[in-house]
Amino acid sequence: MAAVTLDPLPLWPADPPTLGLGEEERVGILPGGSLHYILRRSVRSRRLRVTVDPVRGVVVTVPPATRRGWARPESDVERFLGEREAWVRRHLARRAREHSELSARGALTDGGTVRLRGDLHRLRIVPTSGRRSTVERSGSPDGDELIIRLASGDRRPLATVLSAWLRERAMAAIVRELREHAMALGVAPSVVVLRDPRSRWGSASRGGRLMFSWRLILAPPEALETVVIHELAHLRVFGHGPDFWALVASRRPDHADWRLWLRRHSLELHAALRD
Repeated sequence: MAAVTLDPLPLWPADPPTLGLGEEERVGILPGGSLHYILRRSVRSRRLRVTVDPVRGVVVTVPPATRRGWARPESDVERFLGEREAWVRRHLARRAREHSELSARGALTDGGTVRLRGDLHRLRIVPTSGRRSTVERSGSPDGDELIIRLASGDRRPLATVLSAWLRERAMAAIVRELREHAMALGVAPSVVVLRDPRSRWGSASRGGRLMFSWRLILAPPEALETVVIHELAHLRVFGHGPDFWALVASRRPDHADWRLWLRRHSLELHAALRD
């Protein structure tokens, strides 16, 4: 492993804009009523694809306007959404319920809760003097806690203090798993970085660069380990064919269970630490 570095991006930037490069907000008129969605153009897209993003809602990805037949995709998009309207609205309804449940927990407030290694921890926020805030995990029969001592001289928001502490533990946990599995899989990552992507837990390049979401530290250790093994396996086998999954299963036979856990808890993990 040649280098292990933290990504230079801010630990917790200000809320990013809803729309990214090549994205537009649209409203489709469907049999069941209007539906807001984000139209995203991607040079890597070869067809129309619909996803329900846990944070941003319905995202429709299409090829760029310069590609033949895709200059004005609105009618195709509405027809496609109309055919799958029941599926889309069912997922949106579930997303709304999950948002409501997460808001009820009161995250980022004294007494709120956040996951760490899969377990819910109650937040205890203690104002204190000094220049630097600290975070400490405390386990007790009454329940696990994260004690955040907010220093009066520390101008960082609570979310930044906590996310910085979590990122350090995420990198340490990921490095442990890399050391556990890289040699057994016969691979050697060149660089490892942490980021906060919206739609994936990790990625691998042919040059050996691995990226992981720091939010994996919120998930159970088995889920984090599964993602590490997944990306390491890509350094030997690109694509998701039978050989790839056999390689993953050789290190984590129950990988499908933990991939399912991450899908089911995606909204919760991506919404954590947001005010």
